[in-house]
Amino acid sequence: MVFAQILGRISDKVGRKPVIVFSLIGTAVGSFVTGAAGALWVLFLGRILDGASGASVAVAQGAVADIAPPEQRARLMGMLGAAFGVGFVVGPALGGLAALGGPHVPFYLAGSIAAINAVAAMIRLPETKPDTSHITEKSQRVTALSPALKRFALVGFLSMLGFAGFEATFSIWGQKQFEFTEGSASIVFVFVGVTLVAVQGGLIGPLTEKLGSRKLLRVGLSLVAVGLLLLGFTTTWPMLFVALFLLSLGQGMSGPSGSALVAELAPVERRGEAIGYQQSTAAFGRVAGPVAAGALFDHVGISAPFLVSGILIVFAVGSVWSITRTAVTAAN
Repeated sequence: MVFAQILGRISDKVGRKPVIVFSLIGTAVGSFVTGAAGALWVLFLGRILDGASGASVAVAQGAVADIAPPEQRARLMGMLGAAFGVGFVVGPALGGLAALGGPHVPFYLAGSIAAINAVAAMIRLPETKPDTSHITEKSQRVTALSPALKRFALVGFLSMLGFAGFEATFSIWGQKQFEFTEGSASIVFVFVGVTLVAVQGGLIGPLTEKLGSRKLLRVGLSLVAVGLLLLGFTTTWPMLFVALFLLSLGQGMSGPSGSALVAELAPVERRGEAIGYQQSTAAFGRVAGPVAAGALFDHVGISAPFLVSGILIVFAVGSVWSITRTAVTAAN
């Protein structure tokens, strides 16, 4: 949340490659520190280093936006998101196997993978930052955050607020509503993860070609809202999987589409900063979502987190409806 915009701004000045390599090294160091932690403050130090380094996802998105033609940005952003999704599926499996060697081993394994990735990035990763030498210093001082971009960031925050709240409370909701066990909850999350990867890795390109990023963002957010509201009233297994499918489908559509539109609207010399700002607000949603959802679950009702999140995303759809049609004209 803190470092995404900072790293994005730095990448606008020094290039995407050095920031990505430095961040991978930071992830390796943070993982090794976590694995070696013998005191609580050392554990927090390792997690802070890893969290700051992980903010480089905004820089990675900036690199994709640099090299992709506008009509391909959503597809390539989706492929980047799908790659993260596969990592989130494979990573816990590797960690579980590594833990057989002791509780510290998974962190050493993660640090080793990040270090190898850093070396590979040094060798293989090209620099993508556009040449901005022709842009005047006065133009470069203009803020990267137009009103439209700020609105997109708000939409990203509300979307992540709702999705993170869903993730945080779904297992305990399922335990009360459907008598979930740990195994059945895991199966449901695998279903959500596979759907997200399939949409971002395969469907987002054809859908963008057919509908365009603006319409796809509106459709995706609408599906997320419908999925969350339907989940709040779910009482049967078929209804549950329909709601989860709509939620996952919409999240898979809206994430890459929103990132592609931010990249399109941002000044080319401030693209990393603009995408970093969007990622920072989304990260704040990931922090605030579980807290708000937990309070609603405890004090209002077990389905309240889904219903409130669905209503908030309905407002997000309304907020983005006009700017997705007029933002490019206004930006130009």
